[in-house]
Amino acid sequence: MFVGQYDYAIDAKGRLNFPAKFRDGMGETFLVTRWLDHCLAAFPPEEFEKVAERIAEKGLVKGRNVSRMLYSSAVEVTPDKQGRIQLPAKLREYANLDHDVTVIGNRTFAEIWNTQDWEASQAGSDEEFTAAMENLDF
Repeated sequence: MFVGQYDYAIDAKGRLNFPAKFRDGMGETFLVTRWLDHCLAAFPPEEFEKVAERIAEKGLVKGRNVSRMLYSSAVEVTPDKQGRIQLPAKLREYANLDHDVTVIGNRTFAEIWNTQDWEASQAGSDEEFTAAMENLDF
């Protein structure tokens, strides 16, 4: 399970130190793609396959826009000896990743955020969090 929050910086070559606690769960090579709210998602291959199956369940026509976005922007990454992954310029641009980056665990995958965008998304009130939890019928 991917949990926690880790703050890093992208270097001048577009490399991100991926959290050591996440690397084992991701496997030797994993996938990074565009995700919701202008962040990126990093998936172990088996979890990316589960996402693909969910899209396929919607059918070729209904799932086409999501399918196009996910697959066309997905890249396979392999951390180097220092644990860094190379993020292509188009993905960095989409997620506004220019320097400060926050990597968060989201149960079965990780999200990669511009730190300011992440902090802004978390600035909501406790009441908003409570309301969202209530909508899940906890």
